[in-house]
Amino acid sequence: MPTSYDAIILGAGAAGLMCAARAGQRGKRVLVLERAEKPGKKILISGGGRCNFTNIGAGPANYLSSNPHFAKSALARYTARDFLDLVERYGIAWHEKTLGQLFCDGSAKQIVAMLLEECARSRESGGDVTVLCGEEVASVDHGEGFTVTTQTGIYTAPALVIATGGPSIPKMGATGFAYDVARQFGLKVIEPRPALVPLTLGGEEVLFRDISGVSAPVVAAAGKTSFAEAALFTHRGLSGPAILQASSYWRPGEPLFVDFIPDRSAQWLLDAKRGSPRSGVRAQLREALPARLADILADKLALDGDLGNLPDKALRLAGERLKRWTFHPNGTEGFAKAEVTVGGIATAELSSKTMAAKRIPGLYPIGEAVDVTGWLGGYNFQWAWASGVAAGEAL
Repeated sequence: MPTSYDAIILGAGAAGLMCAARAGQRGKRVLVLERAEKPGKKILISGGGRCNFTNIGAGPANYLSSNPHFAKSALARYTARDFLDLVERYGIAWHEKTLGQLFCDGSAKQIVAMLLEECARSRESGGDVTVLCGEEVASVDHGEGFTVTTQTGIYTAPALVIATGGPSIPKMGATGFAYDVARQFGLKVIEPRPALVPLTLGGEEVLFRDISGVSAPVVAAAGKTSFAEAALFTHRGLSGPAILQASSYWRPGEPLFVDFIPDRSAQWLLDAKRGSPRSGVRAQLREALPARLADILADKLALDGDLGNLPDKALRLAGERLKRWTFHPNGTEGFAKAEVTVGGIATAELSSKTMAAKRIPGLYPIGEAVDVTGWLGGYNFQWAWASGVAAGEAL
């Protein structure tokens, strides 16, 4: 005989556990099924093991979606401050890094333990949350309610939550399972692509691979969006926070623009010519940038000799090029290195208030499975918490 619950949640990650805790504390009997051997695997590796659990400035503008307004409701009703209050209630010490990023002082394990304790607290409200790990879903069927079959049992519920994330970081067990379930129920899926991912270089730009390990503060821009953070050169191309951020907006075939001298104007070399006419372009670049990067840019600019002997026009053009250096990435490092996924279950199919599928009563896609993708720096966790709460309160 199948075992019955009020709701079945597929996935014991950030969104799934948050949803389970909220529904359980509202008196619901909830089953969470997790394919991995333990809950919260992605939480545990995030932030170098310290979990960048939210961003204090998280708002709709920090997210990509085919419908940029969709995330507003959930994010407004469960804010970064709300999650921080929960963290502080559990006595978890935290600190702020750059740009509003909040991390545990100790370990990401504290966040997972907190979420599991929140699930356990559901018994105080007459609810109950059961988390089963190592469960491989064989089938999901929909009749009067939902029936989920795994290798160990058959479970039924009037509500089903899809919280299995996207295909980024497959070595952690990530798959496109959420999209398969969504398509099974006729929901549209916006084509998934890797996001927050290193970009690869080929052709003449392979030369930049020679300075693997060099980083510098830059402004990286893809499309109309730019980010002022560090860029890192790798043996395959470009990485670092600024590049990862821009990668979410980059599309194959498009250029990527990098400002190598964000704190200087395009007239910088002309000013240097007047102040130090016997200096050279290479020497000026070495004052502004790491030596190996300066040398490769100087070689590309091919302006030899003293500044005093170089035409103003050439120096102006060089300055403009350094402010908007054009790279032509030939791809990304794919889902294997992507922190998250752009695309996913189409928001047009869902209620922005409850995350419920409009045409399938009782079906709730949440978290990374949905076409809402945050910037680097705690934003994706905040979406997981907010969307999980929205569904948990509606179950």
